[in-house]
Amino acid sequence: MSEERIAMSQRERDRLKIMESVLEGERTQREAARLLGLCERQVRRVQRRLEKEGPSGILHRQRGKPSHRAKSAQLRQQVLGAYRHDYSDFGPTLASEKLQERGMAVAHETLRRWLLAEGLWQRRRQRERHRQRRQRRECFGELVQADASIHDWLEGRGEQMVLVVMIDDASSRATARFYPAETTEAYMDLLGRYQRKHGRMKALYVDRDSIFRAEKPDFFGQRPVLTQFSRALGELEIELILANTPQAKGRVERFHKTAQDRLVKELRLAKAVTLEEANRVLERVFLAWFNRNRSVKPVSRNDAHRPLHPSMNLASILSIQEKRRVSNDYTIRLDNQIYQIGKPALPGLRRGWVIAEKRLDGSLHLRLGKQYLKFEVWQPRKSSGALPPNPRSLAPERTPAEPRKEQGQAAVTARPSAVRPAPGRSGRTPAEPCPPSGVRSVLPQTKPKQRPGQAWMKNFRLPGSPPDRTF
Repeated sequence: MSEERIAMSQRERDRLKIMESVLEGERTQREAARLLGLCERQVRRVQRRLEKEGPSGILHRQRGKPSHRAKSAQLRQQVLGAYRHDYSDFGPTLASEKLQERGMAVAHETLRRWLLAEGLWQRRRQRERHRQRRQRRECFGELVQADASIHDWLEGRGEQMVLVVMIDDASSRATARFYPAETTEAYMDLLGRYQRKHGRMKALYVDRDSIFRAEKPDFFGQRPVLTQFSRALGELEIELILANTPQAKGRVERFHKTAQDRLVKELRLAKAVTLEEANRVLERVFLAWFNRNRSVKPVSRNDAHRPLHPSMNLASILSIQEKRRVSNDYTIRLDNQIYQIGKPALPGLRRGWVIAEKRLDGSLHLRLGKQYLKFEVWQPRKSSGALPPNPRSLAPERTPAEPRKEQGQAAVTARPSAVRPAPGRSGRTPAEPCPPSGVRSVLPQTKPKQRPGQAWMKNFRLPGSPPDRTF
């Protein structure tokens, strides 16, 4: 008769080996209790069970039986049905949170096992944990990482958007907002919202995008020209740190990974189709959840944010600024438009340089140094009548020639000698209509009249006249 095979774990095998030595009298109950981490009373209970049932007495009594805390089969069917219908691409953790909001409370690990059993979820290979050498900054506001994520956030339901994020390095508290594109104005707007809420951070950690760094050298070829955003950070006394690799700013990159998974689904559940609706879901749902569950407590209780100085005009600093020279008539040209500067005429204004500020609210301001100027858009005065037609564009047969007026000797002699009338033109003024064909446009030359006392004209003759014809 073959012996019965009993499936045991390694822990149960070790316990059986120790208890067998107790049954054989080679080890005392006190020593066995010390080795097993049990009390002597429990060792005596295990010994009596082994003497009565044999090696199977070492097994746990609950093996093969359902847990007392197991969920009902009805709840399992409801959860799996809701998952198939509404959360088919959700992870177990996010799906368990959404199911709990609907009154079907189930742990994420329990849901993961159910999904694995039904084939609705696949195990993912856990890669080696990344070991970061750089420690978090100690104070809140000491370093802030910024970046933008281009993704199909609305899954084709609406316009394309870009998520711009600023996340604190010490606490992982995030500030984010959707914008139509990754532009300088988008980063300036988010920076202004951050500073009005927390203050000026000490340093900003970004990548080497053209918004933050201009690779083109200046006129002398010495150093890169400051961009609009780097100029604004300099005026706010915020240090700009450029990262060489995406892994260097991994905190904001991991935020993008979380947002592209959870935020997309939150926008889908909220049925957001516009930029305004997406920003409401972002602020009220996702950022509230992220800052509550994913932020950490900084090492130091001190806050490194600095308040805005009264001399710092945030609307002026966070604007697109361009230099323009003032002409003699106190006007400047900007974006193919002329602006007339009003009174008074300040010293150094004429032929000087002014700063044109294109602010985020769409307004335009001009300032000379720190003083703002009054200006208005210059519009040319409209003519009251119609302009005269261009005589060169008129056909000769449609425009009759004007009657020619006899010219005096002064008009004839005043004509420059080097001027030769073109064929088909009058030769006098550009505004005179062309004469009709068959009419000469050049007046015949007249004979100069001899005056008394002009002996030098005796032997003078006109070109083309007979040799024997003298005056």
